[in-house]
Amino acid sequence: MNDASGPEDEVQVHYPDNLSNLHRSEPKTVAGGVPAVVSTLRHALDEMGPVRGAKALTSLNQKGGIDCSSCAWPDPDHERSMAEFCENGAKAIAAEGTTRRVDAAFFREWSLSKLSKLDEYWLGKQGRITEPVIKRRGSDHYEPIGWDEAFALIAAELRALSSPDEALFYTSGRASNEAAFLYQLVVRLFGTNNLPDCADLCHESSGVALKETLGIGKGTVTLEDFAHADAILLLGQNPGTNHPRMLTTLQAAARRGCRIVSINPLPEAGLMAFKHPQEVQGILGKGTPLATLHLPVRINGDLAFLKGLMKELLEAEASTPGSVLDRDFIAAHTTGYEAFAAELATVSWDDVLAGSGLDRDQIRQAARIVRESRNVICCWAMGLTQHKNAVMTIREVVNLLLLGGNVGRRGAGVCPVRGHSNVQGDRTMGITERPEADFLERLGREFGFTPPTEPGLDTVHAIRAMAEGQAKVLVALGGNFLSATPDTEFTARALQKCRLTVQISTKLNRSHVITGEQALILPCLGRTDRDVQASGPQFVTTENSMGVVSASHGKLRPLSEAMLSEPAIVARLGKALVGSRQGLDWDALAADYDRIRDHIERVVKGFADYNARVRQDEPFYLPNGPRDSRTFATATGKAQFTVNRLSPLEVGPDEFVMMTIRSHDQFNTTIYGKDDRYRGIHDERRVVFMNPEDLSEFGLRDGQVVDLKSHYDGVERMAPRFVVVAYSIPRRCVATYFPETNALIPVTEYADRSHTPISKSVIVTVHPA
Repeated sequence: MNDASGPEDEVQVHYPDNLSNLHRSEPKTVAGGVPAVVSTLRHALDEMGPVRGAKALTSLNQKGGIDCSSCAWPDPDHERSMAEFCENGAKAIAAEGTTRRVDAAFFREWSLSKLSKLDEYWLGKQGRITEPVIKRRGSDHYEPIGWDEAFALIAAELRALSSPDEALFYTSGRASNEAAFLYQLVVRLFGTNNLPDCADLCHESSGVALKETLGIGKGTVTLEDFAHADAILLLGQNPGTNHPRMLTTLQAAARRGCRIVSINPLPEAGLMAFKHPQEVQGILGKGTPLATLHLPVRINGDLAFLKGLMKELLEAEASTPGSVLDRDFIAAHTTGYEAFAAELATVSWDDVLAGSGLDRDQIRQAARIVRESRNVICCWAMGLTQHKNAVMTIREVVNLLLLGGNVGRRGAGVCPVRGHSNVQGDRTMGITERPEADFLERLGREFGFTPPTEPGLDTVHAIRAMAEGQAKVLVALGGNFLSATPDTEFTARALQKCRLTVQISTKLNRSHVITGEQALILPCLGRTDRDVQASGPQFVTTENSMGVVSASHGKLRPLSEAMLSEPAIVARLGKALVGSRQGLDWDALAADYDRIRDHIERVVKGFADYNARVRQDEPFYLPNGPRDSRTFATATGKAQFTVNRLSPLEVGPDEFVMMTIRSHDQFNTTIYGKDDRYRGIHDERRVVFMNPEDLSEFGLRDGQVVDLKSHYDGVERMAPRFVVVAYSIPRRCVATYFPETNALIPVTEYADRSHTPISKSVIVTVHPA
């Protein structure tokens, strides 16, 4: 397709709103099975071919193989199946391992103006970026650039800033421990803590809440704990789409009698039943029922539900003392119980039922399950973390578990399920705008400098700094900044104000199209690619949701010799920007990643004997005080009960609460296809799920095209042309896919204290198009 861009062409900052032909089918009631196998094979063959595809999949999540670049669900510690991956993990590997190429000829043909009018799916399908390219000032095309020139340009632009704080350094959860550690070192040597991260957009609410209440910003369970749980509560989580390997764990738990409670606005297939594709009954049978109880909580009703659940538990304890609460645990290991219980007593049942959207009997059923279970695990994902009251809601989850002593006991604990493969590892490696003082002290001692101590900018404040001209350069280590962040129009305009935007990437995405005055794309190796440096073959490491550190060895031949690994790119950036200060030999660090891990061992707690341990067959668990010894690094030295007051959303008579969700054919902002098989949606993503009774009340009809609008701070934001889909969802609640409706989420509205955007509780109105 020949592109002849005219002067009238403009870059389109919002997502294309063209609609295709939506096809519908009945929503599924079981996940996995034959369709998952067919989908896996289709994607692998289409992107990689049979030989390359087989090589990638047979090494995926195996010891000595490739660590999946999709979700952060852990691998079994010891025995693993021959196919230790799920359908969506296979899609991620196929997308990265593709043989399609985006090269100089592609960029000569396609201008940014034309690319901006194409959707995320099309962009991602074009293939791997094979050489560094630059968009120069005034140009509408990328063109090739040499690596040395690219690094010299970045260094020159950064040095020209009035202050290091005018630069932003974003990180994706795909980055390895080695790349992330080296990246934060370069940034702090440069002189800033401006390290916004994808965690700011997903699980930062979990980290804040857990750090305050338990003394560690991570979960407190291992995979083995699920084999001993009597009850598992899944809050705001859809494992069938977002982390399907969890279904195998839930299936095993359900089969031995563990009761699973699903608290979620939508009835998801992956919460109802599961057919394991590697079992005969998974091919021929009806599947294993999963959720014992499904509670269709209203969007943002989780805090009200949890208060109702605990009111039931305390009432049962009052009638039969010692039958519900673990009073010995509460006395020995916690503080704040009296204030917590006193506040809970003031909460009315009317407020609980109105806020949760549930009835008293539904809450009683959940309370009965918890009361009858000695070991309880609470799992959650972004359905809890992306609300204004997210931190309070997660603190309430901790309150629930503390009542029964369900922390630091086998088969019990908190389990925030991270969405990206190494987003937790990034935080461990120091990717944060608010580093702890002892981390900075060890970092400074190791490298002989004084790191900056002034807090940097998180993601939403980084966007505002760009918009206000206070930040002028953005460097992104992976990710898709524009599509992942809120307020699409505002963020796009903010990016366009930058002098320079740099994307370290594997594939094309929207953030390559909406750029600063100058823009660089630096193509990097992915997890699947063989990584050979001057000292020989290299591997990288990651940390999963349960604090296990694993090695990842690329197996596929890279499509181009012009690609560099992420650690090599960061090292060359460090060499160009800070040179040999502190005696750093950047070339040696890029040549041998063991050298990077030696530094990590001396700086980051828990990494003793790093290089030796990560090469062993035994699992490498990071220390976890609450889990390992019931020790809590809080202000009091004990686990903390907290008071979290109900704060209902104010919804007008013509308004709805919207949550953004993933389709089954996507991972984060990466779109693998336009189907959502489990929800019965095919060939379209611009849909809005609505309750049938709401359609009748508001004079709308199933299949109608509507515009969605939000109204915050006197600004009307619109996402045009969405197809209405009648669906089982609570009244006055709607659901849409992201990133298409990120335009409705104001950058000024975010969770208290964690600053995570309110992507799961946006107040909107619905208008006929």
